[in-house]
Amino acid sequence: MKTFEKLMSIKRDRGAGYLILIDPDKIVRDKLPAFVRESTEAGADGFLVGGSLMSTGEFDNVLRMIKSNTTLPVVIFPGSLFQVSSIADAILFLILISGRNPEYLIGHQVIASPIIKNIGLEAISTGYMIIESGKTTSAEFISNTKPIPRDKPDIAVAHALAAEFIGMRFLYLDAGSGADVPIPDELVKKISKASSLPIIIGGGIRTPEDALKKVEAGASFIVTGTIIEENSYGRLVREFAETVHSRARMKV
Repeated sequence: MKTFEKLMSIKRDRGAGYLILIDPDKIVRDKLPAFVRESTEAGADGFLVGGSLMSTGEFDNVLRMIKSNTTLPVVIFPGSLFQVSSIADAILFLILISGRNPEYLIGHQVIASPIIKNIGLEAISTGYMIIESGKTTSAEFISNTKPIPRDKPDIAVAHALAAEFIGMRFLYLDAGSGADVPIPDELVKKISKASSLPIIIGGGIRTPEDALKKVEAGASFIVTGTIIEENSYGRLVREFAETVHSRARMKV
């Protein structure tokens, strides 16, 4: 079964999925195996791996370490052309549809495509939308693009519909790592009603209650990164997973 199908089966069976974002530049390597094993046991549904910068040069090694400690899907969330590897199960083939920088709309994708094809990596076409979060995030700065205003849901809906009509398979709404505030529930709700694409939400989600609100608004997958890195992850991962799964099933 392809990774995309596995993710969709998680959404179908559990109501919504919970993914953990691992930034190779931020994770403590010695703690990574235990982090992955305990997160898997605590109920996470998969791991995203990537970051806006890559200063360690350890991308493949981090992927190997994650893969050797879990049977869950391991998916690249690329921040640059250097974040492509056959070790992962799949890559989110990101198109930065919220921006107007041609390098992130088609330039980097053209360069990466032959590599992805040659190494046999599953590519999951994803419309990536940066949403205003109260401060300038790394993704916004590196991509040299403006985020969608958080109080303009109609603009976000138009971008989501464009992604669907183009033929993308996921929408990824990102407030950015360490965002001051998460994406507004009303914005998620309007996109969910207008588009049939599964929605991934990341950035600024600090509590299981935050995650639940996004699921109730229509999110298919919740992503946390910074908040897990900064806390006792085993307990917190379980709280997030149980909230997303059990309450999501009650919703449906």
